[in-house]
Amino acid sequence: MKKTGRCLIVHEATRTSGFGAELLAQVQERCFYHLEAPIERVTGFDTPYPHSLEWAYFPGPVRIREAITKIMKD
Repeated sequence: MKKTGRCLIVHEATRTSGFGAELLAQVQERCFYHLEAPIERVTGFDTPYPHSLEWAYFPGPVRIREAITKIMKD
């Protein structure tokens, strides 16, 4: 984190009130002055879990790559 100044959090739960939100808050509190770009999250969507569309719901390589590209541009 101190080397790049960037943080990407990836997890399969919903975006709101999930583990990633708490982790983001902890990183923000402790590493604010080292960040060079906003913290980015790639998560499941804020909808009920769709068993039939499981692979579209979870964060995949395409969404992760887009997030990495976004934080590296900032």
